Amino acid sequence: MKVDDTVLMAYVDDELSPNERQQIEDELRAHAELADKVALFQASRLTYREAFATQKLPPVPASLIRRVDDLIRAQTEAARISAAAQAQAAAAPVASAQAANMPGANDAAIQHSAQLPPSAPVRSRLRIAPAWLAVAFVGGAFCCGVVLRLAPGVGFGDTGKPAGSATTVASSTMGSLPWVQVAASYQQLYSRDTVAHLWPDESDAQSTVDEIRNQDGIALRVPDLSKAGLRFIRVQRLKFHGRPLVQIVYLPQKGDPVALCVIKEDKPNQSVASSRVDTMNVVTWRESNLGYALIGATSNGELAPLGKEIAERRFDPLFGSV
Repeated sequence: MKVDDTVLMAYVDDELSPNERQQIEDELRAHAELADKVALFQASRLTYREAFATQKLPPVPASLIRRVDDLIRAQTEAARISAAAQAQAAAAPVASAQAANMPGANDAAIQHSAQLPPSAPVRSRLRIAPAWLAVAFVGGAFCCGVVLRLAPGVGFGDTGKPAGSATTVASSTMGSLPWVQVAASYQQLYSRDTVAHLWPDESDAQSTVDEIRNQDGIALRVPDLSKAGLRFIRVQRLKFHGRPLVQIVYLPQKGDPVALCVIKEDKPNQSVASSRVDTMNVVTWRESNLGYALIGATSNGELAPLGKEIAERRFDPLFGSV
């Protein structure tokens, strides 16, 4: 057996058979330089399993738990309303045909899922999908390599709005676009607790910006909003229906995080406009085939003045000019 560094490291990691270990030990007794190498490998061996076993992870912020609960309740209520409406529409012909002979035939009938017992209440059955959706969003919110992929129509009607939601968006603005709706819903998961401990890695951020510019073909300009009291946190490459979607996260001195989202849009320029998506204030505009959305919680106050300043490029760029 040829004794090289790979074999010696396998020996240190206890990955050899008894016969192979015996051969290596014979070589170690015969060659002092091999024994020195093994000593170095043993000294540099890290006990990853033991380290992770004793690692204390920070608790999930209470604000994030509340946000997820709110999203689950909102999605559950929307699904309940939608399912009840569909069931009522489906039961209407039966009701009209049997109303004379069957009292109560016009009561809405909702089909049971094959995966649940017939006695399961409607509200319990409808909670399954929203809970899964919320967990998926939470997972995405904290993965550095997050990819936001929503299949056409998942969770949205033809207009791009969640079915039965109370979203109020001016139909004449970009705020009614599906990508803006999804980006705003995604931003709802962010709270001050989830990003306050993060500090940007300049090298990593510059690398991400370069990839966005060179690989995604987006002439990204990352504004330095420190003069407006917002600290840059990070820039992420997301995707919406296969299209690159950039999220730049900032943290104000008080309140929840604010995100500037950018996506390619081969459409005419559009001036700055304000709208609301659920609990989020949204400021949108379009310039040079790029769509922009400045998104923040209503607790952040009015964002239109800041959006206008960003659109007019009144802030210096981070990570070089385009």
